[in-house]
Amino acid sequence: MPTPTPLKHEQIAAALERDIRSGVVAHGGQLPGETTLAERFSVSRNTVRAALAALSLDGLIVTRSGKGSFVTYDERPLDARLGWAEALQHEGLETHFQVLRLERIRDDALAGTLGIDSPDFIAIDRVRTIVGGPAIALERSRVPVTPATAGMPERGLPAVSLTQVLIDAGLIANHGEQRVGARPLTAAEAEELGRGTADWFLCDHRTTWTADGGLVEDVESMLDPRHFGLRLQFSED
Repeated sequence: MPTPTPLKHEQIAAALERDIRSGVVAHGGQLPGETTLAERFSVSRNTVRAALAALSLDGLIVTRSGKGSFVTYDERPLDARLGWAEALQHEGLETHFQVLRLERIRDDALAGTLGIDSPDFIAIDRVRTIVGGPAIALERSRVPVTPATAGMPERGLPAVSLTQVLIDAGLIANHGEQRVGARPLTAAEAEELGRGTADWFLCDHRTTWTADGGLVEDVESMLDPRHFGLRLQFSED
């Protein structure tokens, strides 16, 4: 069965998306006006508006009445060693988080997978949201129960990076493993993020250890690919 030809506004949206993702129009930059775009693509302004609406729905731009359309897509390398919150803020994107779960749990299966003796963990589930924008990450962290972390469920999480909280608790990452894939959101994840189950997110699973081999954190994060990306560097040396 032949693939349907994309509608004109879909073709325009795809062309503008390529401009945005390739950096032709950078984060914070302004797209050309409707009249200019209509002339560029030889279409009506209504068709341009439909294309801009599609880009807005995908989280790539925001349209401000009387001012124009501005790029909000901000894919760029993030230093995960800082923690997502600090890394995003360092790159100029302000976020806040909502704690969905903060409690002490027993997880024998996870302890077995990690090869550690204690099945006791602090479970920390959070949704990260752009200030004034959509939810972009769901993070499920499991950290070991230590004298410094045992009181976390009662104390609550301070409004700082979890990475910093763990450092303050003496859990300093020295090495680890990170695996990244992609999949659609489950029904539960979609509900927590306020998104749809058809949305594909990056699935980032990271386990970090101290220098002497103690667990720091095991965390699975569902990340909006409009705001997070995987970038590899290599050389022949």
